[in-house]
Amino acid sequence: MLKQTPLNAKHHEANAKLVDFSGWEMPIHYGSQIEEHHIVRRDAGMFDVSHMLPVDIKGEGVRPFLRRLVANNVDKLQTTGRALYTCMLHEGGGVVDDLIVYFMSESWFRLVVNAGCADKDLAWMDEQREKLAPNLVITPRRDLAMIAIQGPNAASKLWAALPGTRDLAAAMKPFHAVVVGEMFVARTGYTGEDGFEVMLPNKAAPFFWQALLEAGVKPCGLGARDTLRLEAGMNLYGQDMDEGVTPFDAGLAWTVDVSGERDFIGKDALLRLPRNRQLVGLKLLDRGVLRAHQAVFTPQGEGEITSGSFSPTLNVSIALARVPVGIDVGDTIEVDIRGKRLKAAVVKYPFVRNGRALV
Repeated sequence: MLKQTPLNAKHHEANAKLVDFSGWEMPIHYGSQIEEHHIVRRDAGMFDVSHMLPVDIKGEGVRPFLRRLVANNVDKLQTTGRALYTCMLHEGGGVVDDLIVYFMSESWFRLVVNAGCADKDLAWMDEQREKLAPNLVITPRRDLAMIAIQGPNAASKLWAALPGTRDLAAAMKPFHAVVVGEMFVARTGYTGEDGFEVMLPNKAAPFFWQALLEAGVKPCGLGARDTLRLEAGMNLYGQDMDEGVTPFDAGLAWTVDVSGERDFIGKDALLRLPRNRQLVGLKLLDRGVLRAHQAVFTPQGEGEITSGSFSPTLNVSIALARVPVGIDVGDTIEVDIRGKRLKAAVVKYPFVRNGRALV
């Protein structure tokens, strides 16, 4: 039986098309995926992302534990509420999961991990805790729902739904979070637009969802979330990277800090392994649709599309592709689409950011 979020009844009430997503019954759209995509780019939309898992790590020595656990350096987090995007790696350098780390105090960091990796992540973190810091307490927060409000008007509509909190949180910078009563409000997102991810008690989630509806925030499904994140050039775990792919091969070198003497799981492998693959953006020049797993042909050898779709903002098909090193922006390559080799331009991603086309 599929798991359900605390907002499941609200999705049924809105006649959402529900699908199995990583074992959860989740809305793929509420009528039109393309309309929902445009709503986020032009106004404000909200997503139920309660299938994702917040994880609290508390106790003395959390920071040293995370220095070892993740590839980015948590010493960059010195201000309360500051967030950091990073990956957890295994010893071979492959990606166990990508996640966000929030620094709340020296004895409390909050992580948010992907739904499909949650059980694996918890087991991995607990295994490392037993080796490195047995006194720490790792707590999965399934008592919390999570709602993402995204778009150029996300801030004004969020404050309308939360009267009395504007002065407390309106000045929050991107990639920061604050605690507002029982809510954890983070200025983060997965769409390439301004926005927030709000964690709150399960029982309160339907009331908050309704308040957002009344403030003019439109519900959006996971279909729009996927095209939005692709336009924003953001990786999806299980497609653009996994345990067989290093952050360098996934275009995530910026999330890895190999400087200095800090050792982290997977560092030795990353320093040793050759870097012969790279992630690039593609824009189809012929008619068709780019999809994951389509073969890519370049003068340097073959590659593969990892994520691809029609871009509602650009009105053209775009993709992320893993190709041999040596392919540069401006090159033209070929993609096998249903047995035909169609031409695509190599472009710099993100494709769209803050509602503006970049390619």
